[in-house]
Amino acid sequence: MKCEDTSVMLSIKPIAYIHSDFSEKFGIPRQSGLVDSLQAKIIFTEEFRNGDCIRGIEEFSHLWLIWEFSKNQRDKWTPTVRPPRLGGNKRKGVFASRAPFRPNPLGLSCVRLEKAVPNSPEGPILYVSGADLLDGTPIYDIKPYLSFADALGSFSTKALEHRLNVHCEDALLHLIPKEKRQSLLDCLSLDPRPSYQHDPERIYGMQYAGFDIHFSVNANDLFVTEVIPSHEKQ
Repeated sequence: MKCEDTSVMLSIKPIAYIHSDFSEKFGIPRQSGLVDSLQAKIIFTEEFRNGDCIRGIEEFSHLWLIWEFSKNQRDKWTPTVRPPRLGGNKRKGVFASRAPFRPNPLGLSCVRLEKAVPNSPEGPILYVSGADLLDGTPIYDIKPYLSFADALGSFSTKALEHRLNVHCEDALLHLIPKEKRQSLLDCLSLDPRPSYQHDPERIYGMQYAGFDIHFSVNANDLFVTEVIPSHEKQ
């Protein structure tokens, strides 16, 4: 069988962009569906701002998003990667992992469709939950999730990840908008740290919903130490 010409290029363009509470990669759940309470919305680019594009989409409970690792592009790729959840020391084949550093920087996520608005001042909008995407991530395609055809989607087989006990004083938690507090606590419980870091004295930081969240981890307990509005960051 003759191999295809590798010089052939596929030209694709974003159909939409997602808007989430994560302005940086650190702290984003490692897979979609791990934090159901995370809310995001998908706004289409001008060419696709036609309500007919999403006609009937409300008949489906979940959607597949095909998107770009827009912040993880490299000039070269390697056949093996070091998945962070394996400690960053064990190599796996790039196609046997979900690592972001791939020959083509494409991601695939299954999200819950909460609401579809076909006509708004911004065009059609999809409100979704459980997304693991950075704010502003370009989306190249959206497809309905079909439970009878899509074997073992992310929402039907949630990763059995170890969870931390999160401790956050009320005074700090109340700095976060009420509707975003549970999502933050759920994300922190997933342990955002690289799996090879276990220094209980180290203070980590992640950005979420316009705040810098500082925390430390000791054994199975995570302690939020500071909540600072990002605009006050020195």
